[in-house]
Amino acid sequence: MHLAPLTARDAAQYRSLMLQAYAHDADAFTSTADERAAEPESWWIERIGGPRLDRAAFGAFVGSELVGTAALEFSRRPKTKHRVRLIGMFVQPQRRGAGVGKALLEAATEYALARDGARTMILTVTEGNAPAIALYTSFGFTSFGAEPMAILTPSGYRAKLHMWKDLVR
Repeated sequence: MHLAPLTARDAAQYRSLMLQAYAHDADAFTSTADERAAEPESWWIERIGGPRLDRAAFGAFVGSELVGTAALEFSRRPKTKHRVRLIGMFVQPQRRGAGVGKALLEAATEYALARDGARTMILTVTEGNAPAIALYTSFGFTSFGAEPMAILTPSGYRAKLHMWKDLVR
């Protein structure tokens, strides 16, 4: 496995992987596979970085196959530019438990630390997603609250836990 920042040339693979994520782990995401399938290629390119400098995405590859990803959003606003949001974290089910998620979190954190002024990383995770919560907790994230009824899933409403990590070493 190797990690690399994603670029526009990875957009088709990224789209395919994320559509798999939205379908396989529907309760983990606020978007649906149908919503995202309707997005044009330009949306996916911007999502992984594109011409704007307020986003970055990382991919875990086995050979040339993209098997996992994590993305960052940086605030451009003066009062919130210290916050980095981790979004779109996904590892193919058959690759889980092999350190892919940890490697993606390490890459995202190192990238965020290199960003001038970045101080905290925040994320949301669906309540009850024990493996993801355990991974984030082991990486130093702590919960600071839950948003009840944050998403409507086929099994009912689910809360989103808000987690954060201080990036200052």
